[in-house]
Amino acid sequence: MSLLQQLQDQILIADGAMGTMLYSYGIDQSFEQLNITHPDQVQQVHEAYIHAGATVIQTNTYGANYIKLARYGLEEQVKKINQKAVQIAKQARQKGVYVLGSIGGIHGVQALNETKEEIKRSFREQLYCLLLEGIDGLILETYYNLDELTMVLEIAREETEIPIIANVSMHVPGVLENGTPLAEALQQLESLGADLVGVNCRFGPSQIITSLQSVPLPKNAFLAAYPNASLPAYRDGVLYYKNEPAYFKQCAGQLREQGVRLLGGCCGTTPDHIKALAEGLKDTDPITEKVVEIPQRERVIVKRKRKEKSLAELAKERHTIIVELDAPKHLDMTEYYQGIRALKKAGIDAVTLADNSLATPRICNVAVATIIKEQGIRPLVHLSCRDRNLIGLQSHLMGLDILGIHEILAITGDPTKIGSFPGATSVFDVNSFKLIELIKRGNKGMSFSGDSLREHTSFTVGAAFNPNVNNVKKSVARLERKIASGADYIMTQPVYSKEKIIALKQATSHIETPIFIGIMPLTSTKNAEFLHHEVPGIKLTDEVRSRMKAAEGNREQSTKESIAISKELLDTAFEHFHGIYLITPFMRYDMIVELVNYIHQKTNAMRAQASLSSH
Repeated sequence: MSLLQQLQDQILIADGAMGTMLYSYGIDQSFEQLNITHPDQVQQVHEAYIHAGATVIQTNTYGANYIKLARYGLEEQVKKINQKAVQIAKQARQKGVYVLGSIGGIHGVQALNETKEEIKRSFREQLYCLLLEGIDGLILETYYNLDELTMVLEIAREETEIPIIANVSMHVPGVLENGTPLAEALQQLESLGADLVGVNCRFGPSQIITSLQSVPLPKNAFLAAYPNASLPAYRDGVLYYKNEPAYFKQCAGQLREQGVRLLGGCCGTTPDHIKALAEGLKDTDPITEKVVEIPQRERVIVKRKRKEKSLAELAKERHTIIVELDAPKHLDMTEYYQGIRALKKAGIDAVTLADNSLATPRICNVAVATIIKEQGIRPLVHLSCRDRNLIGLQSHLMGLDILGIHEILAITGDPTKIGSFPGATSVFDVNSFKLIELIKRGNKGMSFSGDSLREHTSFTVGAAFNPNVNNVKKSVARLERKIASGADYIMTQPVYSKEKIIALKQATSHIETPIFIGIMPLTSTKNAEFLHHEVPGIKLTDEVRSRMKAAEGNREQSTKESIAISKELLDTAFEHFHGIYLITPFMRYDMIVELVNYIHQKTNAMRAQASLSSH
């Protein structure tokens, strides 16, 4: 009898966590590699679950794809590891036990550098390896990203007719991270050909039961559930799960009442948990009718539109000036406030504040942004992925929104090893691409996890761009990815070449997103050489370096030459772009004020010329 035939009138018990068991043996490495190095230990786990009552087991191949194995230098052993995994499972199984080929999700909330095509190739390679060994079905598990799951499900369904189980994972009970209700997601998977649809990982039985209460019985598929043992606890640097198998026996009946026909365990579960599930469902039949509880969705209140135009909107209409004046590295704000007042008087559109650039701590940019906002200046804060994990980023963004700070530059950030605390930890839960997407998710009223924020945030997001590269085409492709992620405008690294500005215009002529050209005055030849040789993303021309060299030792002449160079760059930038991004060196706001006045003079002259032409 086939797996699907048996599910017609029975509830089947699946196995529990493979990794949990192997970890308990003292193994802390790629669990999939053990298929080759320690096949007997993997087989023992299979046998233990079968002995506990499981009639459905899955291969030890959850992370046996090219992308995940590459983390251990095992990417060339995809075929061998998957083949061996199926062979081990078949050796362990007894009569009436089904072997499922396990393929885990690649995308989590954290960012990936792999493209969609690379994920497809990795999936296909693993899929073919499993199919060639002859399996009774496929289990696609721990997919937080619904788009990824639908993509691989469609591929798998085209390649095979064997049963496919498609399990999603959630951060919030009943809703996926993109905001899709669980019932809708499972219905979509069913329509794409999944034979079983369900939930695994992240939650223990209680929250999975709660999530399934909103899910009707599928018309052409069955429901599956693989809960964790519990929420993980942390002790002495180790994550662990509370083991209460008796609780699983109690919850087995409630999972049955939700229509589950394939029931196993995920993280933290052991053969004792599986035995408890089997005992809890002994002599029971699956339900054929179910009353669905429609959950009350949290109301999202649409905020009033922002009263002021965003920087992106301004840059589409006229020349717009952003000035970077970073918060001090100390607590004396006297000179900083003088600079802010001077810039406001000069008539800039926004002050932007770096987020501890070059991994050097400064006064919190949000604190300073709040102060200058109260003084009538629009703040634009940089938000780095380096210093905050996903929890911190989400909290930080909610705080920015309620403070009324809605302009953000999303950046990956400089690694800590180049800064003043090289031993500090770089977080990098996400990169700038993913951060932009997550910020824009807030504008739809959703948190990173897909939960309701009850209000829409109102962020306009800028993205950084480095034109100082040899292959501008490749850099522009990266820029296009940021725009696709949701970037509203672009701010470039400092440019010191008129030719580079013109080349950038040509390379981005197809892009409608406003671009702010970065220009940072030099203060001396020493400053010029340091930027050119030691600061990532900045390159000076030989002409600029020689001009600054000629003024060496003379502060007044160096300033004069630097201003002349900056004005020449501004002339070119002004002709090709509406956005101007002036970066203040060493609190020399006097130099920036002179450049701002120069821009206004050019703007007024242009308007006067346009007025004469119209008459």
